[in-house]
Amino acid sequence: MQTEKYTITMLVENEPGVTARVAGLFASRGYNIETICGAPTANPEMSRITITTNASPDQVEQIMKQVRRLINVIKVRDMTGDDAVRREMALICVKAQEEYRAEIQRIVDNFRARIVDTGMSHYIIEVTGRMEKIAALLHLLEPMGIKKVARSGILALYREPG
Repeated sequence: MQTEKYTITMLVENEPGVTARVAGLFASRGYNIETICGAPTANPEMSRITITTNASPDQVEQIMKQVRRLINVIKVRDMTGDDAVRREMALICVKAQEEYRAEIQRIVDNFRARIVDTGMSHYIIEVTGRMEKIAALLHLLEPMGIKKVARSGILALYREPG
């Protein structure tokens, strides 16, 4: 069965346990959640949950039908296409030995990232962008010695018309 990466976003009531019910639905059906991100929206009574998963088109259709049936779910959308803006944020702690500091700064500048913490032997770098951008930055920093990485998971919104 051919699978691909899908980004699904849902608008839900901002109530305790809603994210757990959504994650439980995925687990009970054997669907893997690659990333999950949830937070309140501009309306504090609602939250947006964004999930990325690898699935077949038929599986995604089933997932979306089942999620729509959950209590507290207001709206579900497949954000996989080009009409959505998808971004992720990462914090990367990299060894910053003296001989690599200028090179790290050059790489950070080229990726429009920024160094948010400087220590005697490390930098913590903040980067926002598509998953591919973050993967490319990690690849370039790897020879310097990556100590830790924290990633937010994908966030997505549809572009507004006009």
